[in-house]
Amino acid sequence: MGKKVISIVTLIVRTLLGAVCVFSGFVKAIDPLGTNYKIEDYLNAFGGVFAEFTWIALAGSILLSMFEFCLGWSLLLNLRTRLMSWLSLVMMLFMTPLTLYIALENPVSDCGCFGDALVIDNWTTFYKNVVLLAMSLWLVATCKRVRPWFMPWAEWCGIGLFAGVSVVLSFICLRHLPFMDFRPYKVGTDIEASMEIPEGAPSDEYMITFVYEKEGVKQEFTLDNYPKDDSTWVFVDQRTELISKGYVPPIHDFSITTSEFEDITYDVLDYEGYTLLYVMYDLEKANKKFTETLNELYERAQESGWQVYALTGSEESIVESFVGETGAGYPICGTDPITLKTIVRANPGVVLIKEGVIVDKWNARDINVEKVFEKYNN
Repeated sequence: MGKKVISIVTLIVRTLLGAVCVFSGFVKAIDPLGTNYKIEDYLNAFGGVFAEFTWIALAGSILLSMFEFCLGWSLLLNLRTRLMSWLSLVMMLFMTPLTLYIALENPVSDCGCFGDALVIDNWTTFYKNVVLLAMSLWLVATCKRVRPWFMPWAEWCGIGLFAGVSVVLSFICLRHLPFMDFRPYKVGTDIEASMEIPEGAPSDEYMITFVYEKEGVKQEFTLDNYPKDDSTWVFVDQRTELISKGYVPPIHDFSITTSEFEDITYDVLDYEGYTLLYVMYDLEKANKKFTETLNELYERAQESGWQVYALTGSEESIVESFVGETGAGYPICGTDPITLKTIVRANPGVVLIKEGVIVDKWNARDINVEKVFEKYNN
């Protein structure tokens, strides 16, 4: 292979790998809590000593996004090429076996490598990483041939700049909300419509296998041929295997249950006026500094004929303790905590809906009661 061809292939490989890393780092940087939740899922899924380190998940989220963002831009702009080539190889030598394990054992539904911007299954993630590993190997093998574009001091300044940009993005989106929302609960979403299954949509298909025994010999049967009328066969076991996954609506896990276990999901979604949802997936972890704002917002909402419900995944004793501590007068209902983490990246967060459509979302720290009612109470 000629030197010119090697240079062209190297440029293409470096550009593709760099672009993937930039995209991966960026979508993590603007949604640090989402990556934090995914890292927690990993640690809890692995169990044992790993489950004791969930406290590092948020810092790990910010550092991981910074690393990928810097690595990607450094590859694209040819900054410290030899170092970045080796770093990319080290990363892929770690990630490829990890994603193979995840594909085989399926401890989490998806790796979260591209956040919610691009959700891919575990086997596709592994195959993707095999390709990226091959790219990294190529870059390491050819990095000595690449001439730098900038002076060393300029390269380090550029790397520092990209690191700073990534960290600043993460902290802004952590204190407020991600400025790009890739989740199914983004502003403008009709929650009820997103829960519907279209007519004719495929359903899950399963294969049911029955194991029967006769004269000491076991045999497998299906629904079509199992010996239901032959008493000489003795039932031993039954297995159900998912053959093909059916249609799953964008929103399939949203429900609201009162403390009396009454499902009021559609009562809330079908209400013709405005409804405020206070989203607090864990009341013990909720930032109590903003409870006075939520109380004030509730009082103004009552005056204006708005509904208000707080949604939490916390158990009843914790709810009672929260009410006693904060003086909350609004009804507190139950919703799956994973769903609440998906609805809004804040604890507490506030979602405004009207007739089931998400009108606006805020981190509780950004709520200005007067401005909310000036904008929507007309």
